[in-house]
Amino acid sequence: MTIHDRIRASVANYSSELRALSHDIHAHPEVGYQEFHAAQVTTELLERHGFVVERGIAGLATAFRATKGSGSLRVSFCVEFDALPDVGHACGHNIIAASSVGAALALADVADDVNVTVVVFGTPCEEGGGGKIDIINAGFFDDIHASLMVHPWPTERLAATCLAVVAFDVTFYGKEAHASAAPWEGVNAVDALTITQVAVALLRQQLRPGDQIHHMVREGGSYANIIPAKAVAQFMCRSVSSERLAELRERVDKCFQAAALATGTTYDINVLGHEFSHMESDVELLALYREAAESLGRSFAMDDAGEALPTISTDMANVSLVTPSIHPLIKIDAGGASNHQPAFAAACVTESADAAVTDGSIALALTAANAATHPSLRQRLLAGQR
Repeated sequence: MTIHDRIRASVANYSSELRALSHDIHAHPEVGYQEFHAAQVTTELLERHGFVVERGIAGLATAFRATKGSGSLRVSFCVEFDALPDVGHACGHNIIAASSVGAALALADVADDVNVTVVVFGTPCEEGGGGKIDIINAGFFDDIHASLMVHPWPTERLAATCLAVVAFDVTFYGKEAHASAAPWEGVNAVDALTITQVAVALLRQQLRPGDQIHHMVREGGSYANIIPAKAVAQFMCRSVSSERLAELRERVDKCFQAAALATGTTYDINVLGHEFSHMESDVELLALYREAAESLGRSFAMDDAGEALPTISTDMANVSLVTPSIHPLIKIDAGGASNHQPAFAAACVTESADAAVTDGSIALALTAANAATHPSLRQRLLAGQR
């Protein structure tokens, strides 16, 4: 049997375990940094198949590194397993976890033949926190030569437009007063938030392409007859690069300053998690992934037609700036739903989702094996060149 045949056979051999892992994680949704069940069942599966597991890496209770093999080329697969509040696994991280584990198991079965060490990273809180960045900062990616994962999506795409992003809460502080008897004694924090909303809405007219601002109100008073002394909103700013994002943040901060000045309030900003960077997909690795995925019957017609790329943000982007990486989107039949919708969560444990786990496992493992046996690409990866 060829290396390719052995990888396919390995994934077929593990398919029932991978499907069970995907469904188990989906049935036990856990938000970021609380993925205790998901981390346990994932590491237990890896240990059953000979991986050496280190738990709690980078100071994160649910992060882990699992390793097998002793080859000179170190290839990592990233496991995501956090769910979203309220809607559960509406971004399909159960599929990501199972496909990364499947790819790792299959590649480990041929590791000696292609001279690789297989590494699996359990990466908590992709949805806003950025566990991969903690793992980067702790040095765990320093000896990784390539990092791979796939992400479920309603369409098949090789990549997305991945924007740098930062999330933060802004809190305005005022002073309570009786809203009828003595409103002049109050300082209305909700007024400050309202002015902020208007200022940001007007600012959007002058934003550069690729700049985005989103927000939601977390807290806005308790009773209509009390001048609200506190108002809280969560904001997200995105842009095409970290440099552009810093410029956008400065413009948004001025909206807060203007609101505070106009209302006599004060405010503070609490950054939530890490700032995610833009992504730089490795072109050669992506070409190998496409070849592998097409061999499984998947098509990238939308890419070939030059259709607009979907826009996302992910902490895998930060990984791409320290080691060659890919983050292709693998199609599941979501019945017209898109990520972060309840219907997409339901689609992530269907027959189509299970097929994405299988195909994702094979395509990622084939990509890694082909990279390891491609002389010039292997040399570039070993040299740490992106």
